[in-house]
Amino acid sequence: MKEVKKAVAAKKEEAKAEAAVKAVKAVKKAATTAKKVEKEVKAAEKKAASTAKKAEKVVKAAKAVSAAKKAESVVKEVKAAEKKAETAAKQAEKEVKAEVKQVEKEVKTEVKKAEEVKKAPAKKAEAEKKAPAKKAAAKKAPAKKAAAAEKVSLQYLGKDIKIDDIKEAVKKIWTGELKKKASDLESIDLYLKPEDNAAYYVLNGSFTGKVDL
Repeated sequence: MKEVKKAVAAKKEEAKAEAAVKAVKAVKKAATTAKKVEKEVKAAEKKAASTAKKAEKVVKAAKAVSAAKKAESVVKEVKAAEKKAETAAKQAEKEVKAEVKQVEKEVKTEVKKAEEVKKAPAKKAEAEKKAPAKKAAAKKAPAKKAAAAEKVSLQYLGKDIKIDDIKEAVKKIWTGELKKKASDLESIDLYLKPEDNAAYYVLNGSFTGKVDL
């Protein structure tokens, strides 16, 4: 009977030992699994951080592309505005040139008329010279009276335009811009065009231009 009890007790101890070994193995396995899970979690966190950085780079790149496109659009708008301004400037230049040519044509026509008017008295004087001279009675010519002072002004749309001021301005152009001597200025022909707000001039029959009224 004692031997049976001993055998039962031994089996119990053996079962306990085996259970203890299994428990130790289970603990070790659990610890290994926990470490493995911990490594996987860290790897996942690292991968997530890397993905987040990549996503941030992608967002920055997208913003840069958007800004570049916006800048390109602004540049195109600026170029279009510049082209439009250049076209308008060329058109304005053409119009000004056409107007200047028209004015020059008118001035030349007026100059030609003035020259013809000037030539007429000369032709008359030449004809008179050719005719036989008549003896005039010896009489003393009456003393000439001093010429009356003249002052001509043009009043237009509230402006008081003085001819003398225009003459002085033209004389300054002769000596200043054209670098000519005052003594070389022989004739000044003025043509006022209030609708153009300008006075067109012809100096010595060849130099033309205009001054603002």
